[in-house]
Amino acid sequence: MKNIIFLFLISCISSISMGQLKAKPKCGTFVVDILNGKVNNIKPDVNIPEIKDALPCFTSVEEETATSKCGGGVFYKDRDISFFTSRDYIEIGEKLKGQLSIPLIGASRSSLFKWLGNPKIKDDTWDAFVMAYGTLVLHYNAAGKVKLIQFSTRNTDDLKLCE
Repeated sequence: MKNIIFLFLISCISSISMGQLKAKPKCGTFVVDILNGKVNNIKPDVNIPEIKDALPCFTSVEEETATSKCGGGVFYKDRDISFFTSRDYIEIGEKLKGQLSIPLIGASRSSLFKWLGNPKIKDDTWDAFVMAYGTLVLHYNAAGKVKLIQFSTRNTDDLKLCE
Protein backbone atom coordinates (compact mmCIF):
# COMPACT_ATOMS: atom_id res chain seq x y z
CA MET A 1 0.00 0.00 0.00
CA LYS A 2 2.84 2.38 0.85
CA ASN A 3 4.44 1.65 -2.53
CA ILE A 4 1.23 2.54 -4.40
CA ILE A 5 0.87 5.87 -2.54
CA PHE A 6 4.57 6.59 -3.09
CA LEU A 7 4.27 5.90 -6.85
CA PHE A 8 1.15 8.06 -7.05
CA LEU A 9 2.91 10.98 -5.35
CA ILE A 10 5.98 10.62 -7.58
CA SER A 11 3.82 10.62 -10.73
CA CYS A 12 1.89 13.71 -9.56
CA ILE A 13 5.04 15.63 -8.72
CA SER A 14 6.75 14.70 -11.98
CA SER A 15 3.74 15.74 -14.09
CA ILE A 16 3.59 19.11 -12.31
CA SER A 17 7.31 19.70 -12.82
CA MET A 18 6.97 19.10 -16.58
CA GLY A 19 4.52 21.99 -17.04
CA GLN A 20 6.59 25.15 -17.22
CA LEU A 21 5.24 28.62 -17.79
CA LYS A 22 7.02 30.61 -20.44
CA ALA A 23 6.72 34.37 -20.68
CA LYS A 24 5.98 35.99 -24.00
CA PRO A 25 9.05 37.79 -25.38
CA LYS A 26 9.10 41.52 -24.65
CA CYS A 27 10.05 44.13 -27.20
CA GLY A 28 9.29 47.36 -25.41
CA THR A 29 8.11 50.39 -27.33
CA PHE A 30 8.66 50.50 -31.09
CA VAL A 31 10.31 53.80 -32.04
CA VAL A 32 10.05 54.70 -35.73
CA ASP A 33 12.72 57.16 -36.87
CA ILE A 34 11.37 58.55 -40.14
CA LEU A 35 14.34 60.78 -41.02
CA ASN A 36 16.88 57.96 -40.56
CA GLY A 37 14.69 55.13 -41.85
CA LYS A 38 14.79 52.86 -38.79
CA VAL A 39 12.54 51.05 -36.34
CA ASN A 40 14.38 50.61 -33.02
CA ASN A 41 17.67 51.06 -34.93
CA ILE A 42 16.76 48.34 -37.46
CA LYS A 43 17.03 49.36 -41.10
CA PRO A 44 14.78 47.95 -43.85
CA ASP A 45 17.61 46.01 -45.52
CA VAL A 46 18.37 43.59 -42.66
CA ASN A 47 17.56 39.87 -42.81
CA ILE A 48 14.88 37.88 -40.98
CA PRO A 49 17.11 36.44 -38.19
CA GLU A 50 18.42 39.91 -37.30
CA ILE A 51 14.89 41.29 -36.97
CA LYS A 52 13.71 38.29 -34.94
CA ASP A 53 16.68 38.63 -32.58
CA ALA A 54 16.24 42.38 -32.08
CA LEU A 55 12.44 42.31 -31.82
CA PRO A 56 11.38 38.82 -30.66
CA CYS A 57 7.68 39.62 -30.12
CA PHE A 58 6.67 39.11 -33.78
CA THR A 59 3.24 37.70 -34.60
CA SER A 60 4.28 35.89 -37.79
CA VAL A 61 7.20 35.25 -40.13
CA GLU A 62 7.21 34.39 -43.82
CA GLU A 63 10.47 32.98 -45.10
CA GLU A 64 11.98 34.35 -48.32
CA THR A 65 11.02 31.71 -50.87
CA ALA A 66 9.92 31.74 -54.50
CA THR A 67 6.33 31.11 -53.39
CA SER A 68 6.15 33.80 -50.69
CA LYS A 69 3.62 36.50 -51.56
CA CYS A 70 5.79 39.54 -50.94
CA GLY A 71 9.25 38.04 -50.74
CA GLY A 72 9.14 37.17 -47.05
CA GLY A 73 9.16 39.21 -43.90
CA VAL A 74 8.59 39.60 -40.20
CA PHE A 75 5.22 40.91 -39.08
CA TYR A 76 3.98 42.60 -35.91
CA LYS A 77 0.23 42.71 -36.57
CA ASP A 78 -0.59 43.72 -33.00
CA ARG A 79 1.58 46.84 -33.49
CA ASP A 80 0.75 47.44 -37.20
CA ILE A 81 4.38 47.19 -38.38
CA SER A 82 5.71 44.88 -41.11
CA PHE A 83 9.28 44.26 -42.30
CA PHE A 84 9.44 43.07 -45.93
CA THR A 85 12.96 41.66 -46.01
CA SER A 86 13.31 40.63 -49.65
CA ARG A 87 12.01 43.99 -50.87
CA ASP A 88 13.94 46.00 -48.24
CA TYR A 89 11.13 48.09 -46.84
CA ILE A 90 9.17 48.64 -43.65
CA GLU A 91 5.46 49.39 -43.54
CA ILE A 92 3.71 51.24 -40.71
CA GLY A 93 -0.08 51.34 -40.55
CA GLU A 94 -2.40 53.85 -38.95
CA LYS A 95 -3.01 51.62 -35.90
CA LEU A 96 0.66 51.83 -34.92
CA LYS A 97 1.41 51.00 -31.31
CA GLY A 98 4.66 52.86 -30.87
CA GLN A 99 6.26 56.26 -31.35
CA LEU A 100 6.95 58.21 -34.53
CA SER A 101 9.85 60.69 -34.64
CA ILE A 102 7.63 62.86 -36.85
CA PRO A 103 3.85 62.63 -36.27
CA LEU A 104 2.97 61.54 -39.80
CA ILE A 105 0.02 59.20 -39.18
CA GLY A 106 -3.08 61.34 -39.53
CA ALA A 107 -1.10 64.38 -40.71
CA SER A 108 -2.56 66.44 -43.51
CA ARG A 109 -0.90 66.12 -46.92
CA SER A 110 -0.51 69.90 -47.09
CA SER A 111 1.42 70.03 -43.78
CA LEU A 112 4.27 67.68 -44.74
CA PHE A 113 6.55 70.14 -46.56
CA LYS A 114 8.01 71.50 -43.30
CA TRP A 115 9.39 68.04 -42.44
CA LEU A 116 9.97 66.36 -45.79
CA GLY A 117 10.16 69.00 -48.52
CA ASN A 118 8.62 68.34 -51.92
CA PRO A 119 7.92 64.78 -53.03
CA LYS A 120 9.86 63.34 -55.96
CA ILE A 121 6.77 61.52 -57.26
CA LYS A 122 3.16 62.58 -56.64
CA ASP A 123 0.02 60.57 -57.26
CA ASP A 124 -3.62 61.00 -56.27
CA THR A 125 -3.34 58.77 -53.21
CA TRP A 126 0.40 58.72 -52.40
CA ASP A 127 3.66 60.69 -52.48
CA ALA A 128 7.25 59.38 -52.66
CA PHE A 129 10.01 61.39 -50.99
CA VAL A 130 13.75 61.02 -51.53
CA MET A 131 15.48 60.51 -48.20
CA ALA A 132 19.15 60.11 -47.25
CA TYR A 133 18.59 56.38 -46.70
CA GLY A 134 16.39 55.77 -49.78
CA THR A 135 12.67 56.37 -50.26
CA LEU A 136 9.72 57.31 -48.06
CA VAL A 137 6.23 56.65 -49.45
CA LEU A 138 3.16 58.10 -47.75
CA HIS A 139 -0.36 56.91 -48.62
CA TYR A 140 -3.41 59.10 -47.98
CA ASN A 141 -7.05 58.45 -47.17
CA ALA A 142 -9.97 60.25 -48.84
CA ALA A 143 -9.57 63.20 -46.44
CA GLY A 144 -5.93 63.71 -47.48
CA LYS A 145 -4.48 62.42 -44.20
CA VAL A 146 -1.57 59.95 -43.97
CA LYS A 147 -2.87 56.42 -43.42
CA LEU A 148 0.18 54.31 -44.33
CA ILE A 149 3.95 54.85 -44.20
CA GLN A 150 6.45 52.80 -46.21
CA PHE A 151 10.18 53.42 -46.20
CA SER A 152 12.99 51.63 -47.98
CA THR A 153 16.73 51.68 -48.50
CA ARG A 154 16.07 51.49 -52.24
CA ASN A 155 15.62 54.49 -54.52
CA THR A 156 12.35 55.25 -56.30
CA ASP A 157 13.46 53.47 -59.50
CA ASP A 158 14.30 50.18 -57.72
CA LEU A 159 11.50 50.18 -55.15
CA LYS A 160 9.11 47.20 -55.32
CA LEU A 161 6.24 47.43 -52.86
CA CYS A 162 3.81 44.64 -52.11
CA GLU A 163 0.35 45.22 -53.53
